[in-house]
Amino acid sequence: MSAQNRSRRRLGALVVTSSLVVSGVAVIAAAPALAASSTVVITEVYGGGGNSGAPYTNDFIELTNNSSSPVELTGWSVQYGSTAGTTWTNKINLTGSLAPGGVYLVQGAGGANGQPLPTPDVTGSINMSASAGKVALVQSTDNLACGADCDTAAGVIDFVGYGSATNDSETSPAPGTSNTTSVTRKDPTKDLDNNATEFEAVNPSPKTLTSAPPDPDPVDAKIHDIQGAAHLSPLAGKLVASVTGVVTAKSGNGFWFQDTQPDDNPATSEGLFVFTSSAPTVAVGDAVTVKGTVAEFRPGGSGGTDNLTTTEVTNPTVAVTGTAAVPAATIVGPGGRVPPSTVIDDDSTGDVETTGTFEPATDGLDFWESLEGMWLGINEPEVTGPTSSFRELSVVPKGSSLRTVRGGILLQKTDSNPERVLLDDVLAPVPDAKTGDKLAGTVTGVLDYGFGNFKFLVTQTPTVIDGNVQREKTKPSSPLQVSVATFNVENLDPSDGDAKFDGLAQAVVKNLASPDILGLEEVQDNDGAVNSGTTGADLTLNMLAAAILKAGGPEYAWRQIDPVDGAEGGEPGGNIRVAFMYRTDKPVKFVDRAGGGSTTATTITTDRFGRPHLSSSPGRVDPANPAWAATRVPLAGEFTWHSQSLFVVVNHFSSKGGDDPLWGRIQPPVQSSAPKRHEQAQSVRTFVDQILAKDTGANVIVLGDLNDFDFSQTADILIGSGKTALISLPKTLQAPERYSYVFEGNSQILDQILMSKNLQPASQYDIVHMNAEFPDQISDHDPQVVKVVPLPSWVR
Repeated sequence: MSAQNRSRRRLGALVVTSSLVVSGVAVIAAAPALAASSTVVITEVYGGGGNSGAPYTNDFIELTNNSSSPVELTGWSVQYGSTAGTTWTNKINLTGSLAPGGVYLVQGAGGANGQPLPTPDVTGSINMSASAGKVALVQSTDNLACGADCDTAAGVIDFVGYGSATNDSETSPAPGTSNTTSVTRKDPTKDLDNNATEFEAVNPSPKTLTSAPPDPDPVDAKIHDIQGAAHLSPLAGKLVASVTGVVTAKSGNGFWFQDTQPDDNPATSEGLFVFTSSAPTVAVGDAVTVKGTVAEFRPGGSGGTDNLTTTEVTNPTVAVTGTAAVPAATIVGPGGRVPPSTVIDDDSTGDVETTGTFEPATDGLDFWESLEGMWLGINEPEVTGPTSSFRELSVVPKGSSLRTVRGGILLQKTDSNPERVLLDDVLAPVPDAKTGDKLAGTVTGVLDYGFGNFKFLVTQTPTVIDGNVQREKTKPSSPLQVSVATFNVENLDPSDGDAKFDGLAQAVVKNLASPDILGLEEVQDNDGAVNSGTTGADLTLNMLAAAILKAGGPEYAWRQIDPVDGAEGGEPGGNIRVAFMYRTDKPVKFVDRAGGGSTTATTITTDRFGRPHLSSSPGRVDPANPAWAATRVPLAGEFTWHSQSLFVVVNHFSSKGGDDPLWGRIQPPVQSSAPKRHEQAQSVRTFVDQILAKDTGANVIVLGDLNDFDFSQTADILIGSGKTALISLPKTLQAPERYSYVFEGNSQILDQILMSKNLQPASQYDIVHMNAEFPDQISDHDPQVVKVVPLPSWVR
């Protein structure tokens, strides 16, 4: 399972999402605009996207519908011309219908700098000038042919020229802009056909429009009035003034400030972010008075619609009135505000921002929301997961539970650990740390939110206290036991280089004690992510076998079946698959039986004694089943150990990608990926049943990265019921030992081994904790191994 892509902290504002309506509704047609538009108007134009200092990565054009009926935009376009140009070849065609009062975001070309836009309604490659140009909204997809006089041309619904030298505009051009400013319509409900008086150059604010202009008179407010006892501000969209506080922290495009005279309601935060777009001129400790518009920002990008919003003030006017002491940090944990211990949210029925009750005392989501933007401290926080590649570090206050045997915190069916919060490096570096470490003293920072998690933005790098957690090593198997392991080798291919192969080899030899049979997940083809049509993985597997020999291990042979090119998910071009390796110096033997192929299903045959065998070995399990579309097909292998048969199935089920985050706006989170894993589990269970139908005493092991928990329906389906139920080995462990993966600080089971009942009396099972808890991982999964004594079928 891989983490989602992320960029650095957003900084923009979002109040209203776009309001597209489905086809089939009544829509009004807009007449060619020789006069002011009474329907759809251009409300904002930004051409600095991705440039140096830009707050957003892309150019954009924003539209809104000021009529009382939907407007069908399919067949329309937005077209761009340079400031002195007379041709119109740079355009984006529009689709969909725009509801009354709705906002429509058109994303153009972009660059490397800034935060992704809120989710656009249409994207294209218009590359606009950051300072001057002209944009036409056209009731056609044909290129305009009106040269430098298009503002009143037939089919032009609305027109904006910006920059004083621009050769076409409505009456006179709007002000020029920069990398950090856009031209924005002052009153989004009116079009008076005068760009100069109707637009102003201000901070870009995609999708901030409402159906009415901002209140002309500001509302005097305190920070807690703005934050309110809710996820959304009661003052969202309103102009506020006389908002006082002291600056507690600042970033490259804004600052946090906090009221020094808080109210007595713990449900209302006393801290707030002020979005200045460029570097703020205030300093920590400044007493300030702020005027601006209250906005709820929801970041775009991958998974952005699942995020909660953060409350902030945009387009601010800031006055420094003196200096003041930064308030003492509000302590989270013992002696301060103690977070709920088990519940993230238990009363919402969909969007938590609009359903449910705000209960900071009992719901973790509401607890952290009530501290949004505040200056906080945690005394000697305890690390529950390694520092990630995004420089995030999961910590909990003292007293949090259920802790693992090595200092993590265990994800359980009824406890998603709302105590957790991620330290983030937006304001200061986050150190490397591992599960079981602690951080010295009181760690302070401000609380933010992004990418589906609350973020504790430290302002000084914490000092790590080593928890002395070491990488585990399992004990070697006895001469009577065959050891069978599963190991996700994380997209292994030759381009990873010797260090990756040597590290995996050391893990196999030293930590796993050179198991007899090794089921591998995430083996890639010989040229990895290069999309060449290559599907063979012989070089990948031979390199691993050679590295194991070099590390002092035994000789391993391998078996696998190449997948259909590009058909089984994973990294594009990588042709990810599962595979077997097995020792050639031990009594374990692989039964090679021809006939297997990427699309050939393995069946169960019997010999003259009625004993089951695989029709092909290695062979693929149920490859034509739609459950395996864009997913790794399981591989079955038939082995013998001292003449006793052993059937092993190695799996890599579909990932949890696309599921709602635990800390997202949808509660309870929807696990959209789960039904496919249920189908996959049933496919494998049916295959196992076919073996056990021939011989209820057959020796069967099912293992791999199932991408699901020990308490999941996926696991229950694989286990089955009755005489042929499999033994779930993770369930045989005490809860604090039951994990193979750490995600955002939650220790959890994703990798599992299950086996037939007759193998249980002589089995030994070990999850070898050597990767998931450490920042310097050779893989993101912990391997695991079971040592069994295959018995004759007549031994029950």
